[in-house]
Amino acid sequence: MSTHARRERLLLADLLESAGPEAPTLCEGWRTRELAAHVVVRERRADAAGALVVKALQPRMERVLEEFAAKPYEELIQLIRTGPPRVSPFNLKQVDEAANTVEFFIHGEDVRRAQPDWTPREIDPVFADTLWKRLETTARLYGRRFPVGLVLRRPNGQVVVARKGTPVVTVTGEPGELLLFVSGRQDSARVETAGDEEAVARAREAKTGM
Repeated sequence: MSTHARRERLLLADLLESAGPEAPTLCEGWRTRELAAHVVVRERRADAAGALVVKALQPRMERVLEEFAAKPYEELIQLIRTGPPRVSPFNLKQVDEAANTVEFFIHGEDVRRAQPDWTPREIDPVFADTLWKRLETTARLYGRRFPVGLVLRRPNGQVVVARKGTPVVTVTGEPGELLLFVSGRQDSARVETAGDEEAVARAREAKTGM
């Protein structure tokens, strides 16, 4: 497994383990138990995980998630730590890096920031650049679900246009915070927004994600 994806996997497992199975998360309707089940199903049950892109499979996904969420919590944590089975495409280094680095980072923050006493995580410059590169390549996929023009800006001045159009909202923050914003965690992302007041409100209330 790649360096960043492997590290984020283990950090997520540690956060889930520390929080316990009944803790809240930023994912609406999911406790840590359901979030852990989602991570496992996504890697181990391709027949159900397809619902992430094919809506017709949603009922099957829900049944499989319930099945896995009913497993002992410790078992779910161990399955996350050990990673996907050998036959899974997620075992390929390139796939793991591309698909899991941001996925695990965001879900780690889903656990961390839902706790009342959470503290910000320190992110090293190399990982921050990695998150920015992921954001650059996926910004338009995220941006298409926003109802206004959207520009994402790092404090160092780097900019990516997530959605063209007017009115325009500019969101400024570190790469991890911007990823949280565009993935539907607007209320929990530590960012600054600029633009027409109504447009900013629409951007902050948008139901987004991929």
